[in-house]
Amino acid sequence: MMMVDEYVSAMTDDMKKALESLKQALSTVRTGRASPALLNSVQVNVSSYGATMPITQLATITAPDARLLVVQAWDKSTLSDIEKAIGSAGLGLNPSSDGQVIRVPIPALTGERRKQLTKNVRDFGEDAKIRVRGVRREYNDLFKESEKEKDISEDDLKRALAKVQTITDEYVGLIDGMIGAKEKEILEV
Repeated sequence: MMMVDEYVSAMTDDMKKALESLKQALSTVRTGRASPALLNSVQVNVSSYGATMPITQLATITAPDARLLVVQAWDKSTLSDIEKAIGSAGLGLNPSSDGQVIRVPIPALTGERRKQLTKNVRDFGEDAKIRVRGVRREYNDLFKESEKEKDISEDDLKRALAKVQTITDEYVGLIDGMIGAKEKEILEV
């Protein structure tokens, strides 16, 4: 039974990774409310450095109010590159620079855009569920193989498979909760 517990622990870790990945993906979805995480995916082609870098390595991003992000570049020579990257990142944002900071107003979402965002959120959720079910399948196969090899008994196999399903159901429930909360956030703003 010791091996079963080790497998279950490893399986839980794998499912947590799927949940963290979903959390990361959801943080990039624009809800109409300013969140510094919204710009985390922006890659800046810095001409003076001759490199492409994540915006988080070039500036501090703050949300002084619900409709505005302020980007404070650490090196003022990168301001125009950062502004250009935010504008072309496909987020529907129009940054403006005053030479010191970049202000990024967060426009209100249209009804159609809200529907599209909720669809994207559901897709992220479905991807996370597919990952969790893949982990379940992997560990079910491991347990069945262990029983075939006589490493665990048939009763241990049944208990292990039941435990795997219980944990899978728990993680699918957590995913559904995260998706529901994000959809509510998108539709209410």
